Amino acid sequence: MAAAPTSLSLSSPSRRSPALFRVSHPQSKPYFIRSLAPPRRPRFRAITASMSVEAPEKAFQASSLDRKESGILHFVKYHGLGNDFIMVDNRGSLEPRVTPEQAVRLCDRNFGIGADGVIFAMPGVDGTDYSMRIFNSDGSEPEMCGNGIRCFARFIAELDKLCGPQSFTIHTGAGLIVPTIQNDGKVRVDMGKPVLRASDVPTKLPGNKDGAVVGVQLVVDGTEWIVTCVSMGNPHCITFSTTECKVLQVDDLKLADIGPKFEHHEMFPSRTNTEFVQIFSRSHVKMRVWERGAGATLACGTGACAVVVAGVLEGHVDRKCKVDLPGGPLEIEWEEGDNHVYMTGPAEVVFYGSVLL
Repeated sequence: MAAAPTSLSLSSPSRRSPALFRVSHPQSKPYFIRSLAPPRRPRFRAITASMSVEAPEKAFQASSLDRKESGILHFVKYHGLGNDFIMVDNRGSLEPRVTPEQAVRLCDRNFGIGADGVIFAMPGVDGTDYSMRIFNSDGSEPEMCGNGIRCFARFIAELDKLCGPQSFTIHTGAGLIVPTIQNDGKVRVDMGKPVLRASDVPTKLPGNKDGAVVGVQLVVDGTEWIVTCVSMGNPHCITFSTTECKVLQVDDLKLADIGPKFEHHEMFPSRTNTEFVQIFSRSHVKMRVWERGAGATLACGTGACAVVVAGVLEGHVDRKCKVDLPGGPLEIEWEEGDNHVYMTGPAEVVFYGSVLL
């Protein structure tokens, strides 16, 4: 059951003229809300919400995405295990339709649409089917996003009105990525080969295993953590333990305190994503993530891939492993034959809408 379109304004209206906001969710009942936000911040007044019983494909085809009004951005909100994105049809240009500053406002969960990032579906380059770019919720641009690429594949299939299993070649900042939509609707993604050489991750930590950083000590906020560094097109620092605690209880971590200290540590010149991992068995782990540029999120696809690679390198897990994230599980496989990492998981529509930039 698809939701009716959402309309809102991200401009800064006068004190006496709050912005317009119309929203509905597939599982919501009609409601009416009036509210005013503090001064000097975008203000919204929710005026209507309604349910739609149209099929998602029909609603999508008839949605405002097909309209091209000047100054209005049409979008679809998607999520992959709770890692949520504002998807923008940018197939007419390689120039994003939204600036990094606008992306920050769009992603604001109190004064905007709310998301972990804005993703642009762009024309393919170098023979690929499409290109993907992302602005994080802080306006920075990551090389790639694992949950985002699954949402991207489903978004493209809807834009092009494709049904059934589909495969695409996607140009990203991390190189060529190939997602495949399966019969069950989940998306399996060939994430390519992990990058392990320290200087390429990048990290200033010295390589201790054929140039890779595997199971070395890193002091963060006075604690000695045992870390492994992996790039899946973007940098990751993975830890399964400290020198004092051999098995992490990840739900007990104060992620908002420790996460930024890893992200901005001097050993990571491009900052880093950080995964804290609890091992249940050789085929099952649980992780929490602090994402570079987005903070604590419910899921990180590239992070789950990096966790399995790091777990194999440290001898903790097998090459095929289920990774539990706060938003749900991902199936990760690091194939020995081609050295590629494969990620399988869901991607779902949240709602359709439009916004006045």
